[in-house]
Amino acid sequence: MLNNNNWRRYVRLFPLTATLLFAGCAVSPPNNPDDICSIFREKKDWYGEAKDAEEKWGTPVPTLMAFLHQESRFVQDARPPRTTILWIFPGPRPSDAYGYAQALSTTWRTYERASFNYGADRDDFGDAIDFVGWYNNTSAKQCRIRGNDTYHLYLAYHEGQGGYNRRTFRNKPWLTKVAHKVSARAQKYQRQLNSCESSLKRRHKFLGIF
Repeated sequence: MLNNNNWRRYVRLFPLTATLLFAGCAVSPPNNPDDICSIFREKKDWYGEAKDAEEKWGTPVPTLMAFLHQESRFVQDARPPRTTILWIFPGPRPSDAYGYAQALSTTWRTYERASFNYGADRDDFGDAIDFVGWYNNTSAKQCRIRGNDTYHLYLAYHEGQGGYNRRTFRNKPWLTKVAHKVSARAQKYQRQLNSCESSLKRRHKFLGIF
């Protein structure tokens, strides 16, 4: 049984222990987010999870990864920056977007119901990349966008399928510029992946067996 001194010491140490425990669960972003081969070699499970999303929803791995790069640069708990009040004081965030895919909570709940992936987490890489695949699959159906058309898929991702069909992006030159950037990154990722995917597949198969 703890005496009073030991109990007080335990109470003081508990917050530190909890902080270290949760810090240990955090996933750091990849060291080289501009190189898809480097990303997948560093993050051992990510290639398999990205490939699963591609096969399930039809969006190529390089496009899925380019979306996550743009949305969060692979930061697990990314959020939109806060607004400012009187140019000095921190204000509210513009939305509740969160995680790798910067998914809104309402859209995430729709994804959970539609995909039967209940309990999915926005700060889990496998769930986030599956979400992007699901969203792009929905855009492909509702907006008649090809599954490998990164440029138009990103416009629909940002504006929503309804906004895309209303062509709201036509009045947002900054957004079309970003969409071109995402498309260019997907093409770059594809070239990189062509040079290393065979080794990634072998490693994934090996790990899958053992």
